[in-house]
Amino acid sequence: MFGFVKELPEKNQKSEYIVDLQNVTVRFNKASEKIDNLKEYFVKLVRHELMFQEFLALQDITLQIKPGEAWGFVGTNGAGKSTLLKVISKILKPYKGTVEVNGTIASLIELGAGIDPQLTARENIFLNGTILGYSREFIESKFDDIVKFSELEDFLDSPVKNFSSGMKTRLSFSIATIMEPDILIVDEILAVGDALFRKKCMERMNKMLSHGTTLLLVSHNISDIEKMCKKAMWINRGKMVMSGDAKDVCTQYQEKIAKMKEKERLEKEKKKAKENSKKQ
Repeated sequence: MFGFVKELPEKNQKSEYIVDLQNVTVRFNKASEKIDNLKEYFVKLVRHELMFQEFLALQDITLQIKPGEAWGFVGTNGAGKSTLLKVISKILKPYKGTVEVNGTIASLIELGAGIDPQLTARENIFLNGTILGYSREFIESKFDDIVKFSELEDFLDSPVKNFSSGMKTRLSFSIATIMEPDILIVDEILAVGDALFRKKCMERMNKMLSHGTTLLLVSHNISDIEKMCKKAMWINRGKMVMSGDAKDVCTQYQEKIAKMKEKERLEKEKKKAKENSKKQ
């Protein structure tokens, strides 16, 4: 999701935190049975035969971030990292708890979201600039910088639907970061694309940090978290496991993952040995 949100504190009210989450819980309802196709889903829904069960994507998360800090979020797939960033971006509302965000947010959460595939890259730059609240004159003043950073000069008038995932990433990242928001949220989208462009993105994010931007980063590449972030949070099944110094959190997380993988390896070997003994 490529978005831009402006949240400011109430008049005469100052907060030392640019992001302040208190006891945030996010609840979803999911079907309690596996349904193979959309038709079957709607038939059961209309007949009131569809049973749902409650799923807590986040449970009592408290997080306070000061302006200019860089935070990384680690955890396995489905742990709740993206849900947390969507709450901060105001894409999702919590079932319980409070969310206070004091500043502008540029969020890069889902690849290609916010980009109209039927429009050209040139048209998308102006469209997104307008959605973000900028005048045409301002967008024109930043246009060349956006194009140069994205390295899409030869594809400006091509429909984005013909772009590769890496090209979409280049366009989205270039638009979001040229504006230098108070808060930049990046969720895994840099996992696609080439190494040289990733390096450029890291350099730009470091530059933004030096200018006071707050960074919230999700990456399965733990070294990215360790390089970019001073603080980190480890989330598992919607709950905070650990929060604090990024290197400490990443070390503990990696040790846990290594133990899990070793356990899985031993279980597979045990199962294979058991199957072989039956064949003999």
